[in-house]
Amino acid sequence: MTSHSRAAVDAIFAESFGFNSPNQNTRGTEFSINIQGDGIVRSFEKSVVVSAPRKDPAIKHTLSCSLEELYQGATKRVKITRQVADRRGLTREIEEILTIDTKPGWKKGTEITFEEKGNERPNVTPADVVFIVDEKPHSEFTRDGNDLIVTRRISVTEAFTGYTGRLITLDGRNLTLPINDVIHPNYQKVVPNEGMPILGDPSKRGVLKIKFDIRFPTRINALQKAGMRRLFGP
Repeated sequence: MTSHSRAAVDAIFAESFGFNSPNQNTRGTEFSINIQGDGIVRSFEKSVVVSAPRKDPAIKHTLSCSLEELYQGATKRVKITRQVADRRGLTREIEEILTIDTKPGWKKGTEITFEEKGNERPNVTPADVVFIVDEKPHSEFTRDGNDLIVTRRISVTEAFTGYTGRLITLDGRNLTLPINDVIHPNYQKVVPNEGMPILGDPSKRGVLKIKFDIRFPTRINALQKAGMRRLFGP
């Protein structure tokens, strides 16, 4: 196309569309023109780069669970308060109940994420709300990974002559455990498959460890000493 023809096309384009000819491209815009006889076929495409809205950082809460809830599983409901926006961008505060089904074998530190349940505001993706499991102290059991530990206080007589342990499991069963071994300070009774469920395969469990705190007498008389010498030797 000659410079005269190009100038004519520019003038027609400006008159028709109210801005400069596409031959004078602006950054980020692509145009093409085809001239066929007396007609002008115009096509143009404007490329726009749209950046994704930023997302607020996650909001984290502690989810306190008992060992019973982590042993058997449980349904917990948590109320949260957050801001939601309508189509006009106006926000209001609402309360919402989130339901969490704990799974047998969950451990301290397990995270449960509710996506985009944070406050809504213009041009920002709401934060995720994350609950982090924490274990409540238990009156009898201590957890060690998948194992459970319980300590029983016994007398010296029981340590030497035998002891029968009785306890209630985290799912309410009664266990009776006769021990005929001599129980020394480092002794522990290991009961297979009576620990915590293993996540992903609740049919399998860790072990239960029974440890012992032996109560030694603060004093014994001469007759008792003589009896112990006869029993255990010099």
